[in-house]
Amino acid sequence: MTDLTTAMGIASPSIYACFGSKEQLFRAAVALYDSIAGNPARLALDQAPVAREAVHGMLSMSADFYADPAYPPGCMVVTAARTGIGPDVQAFLADLRQGMQAAIAARLRRAVDEGDLPGTATVDTMAAFYTTVQQGMSIQARDGATRTDLEAIVTAAMSAWEPLAAIP
Repeated sequence: MTDLTTAMGIASPSIYACFGSKEQLFRAAVALYDSIAGNPARLALDQAPVAREAVHGMLSMSADFYADPAYPPGCMVVTAARTGIGPDVQAFLADLRQGMQAAIAARLRRAVDEGDLPGTATVDTMAAFYTTVQQGMSIQARDGATRTDLEAIVTAAMSAWEPLAAIP
């Protein structure tokens, strides 16, 4: 809080008056971060004409962001889960992470409806798999993986597409 109040040039009571508590400030900061940092990946997921391109684009956009030297490596929504924060904030972060998985699943269900994926596609399993890859890439970036390293992970993950899409 001291670093934050010094950087902003305000006193702690002003922050508490605005946000109520450190936890509420953290939630607001993470929600804003997620709406900005996660937006390119969500757009790639929504705007690609076919599901495979959508998932590939989502993973590639995530790799771009996670390895961008202009920002701390990885994703705050994923890496903050590794800290010693309380259960309410952990649940908040889990909801955000599960929101991406729900977005992937929704895109894959759309692909089934459009005939892009077979009706037998295991949409929920595919969404869980690609969410796990995306979140793992964040940890890899935090641990020093380069953009090239992350793109290799994207390529490997996309090689699983056909078997996943075809499983009854």
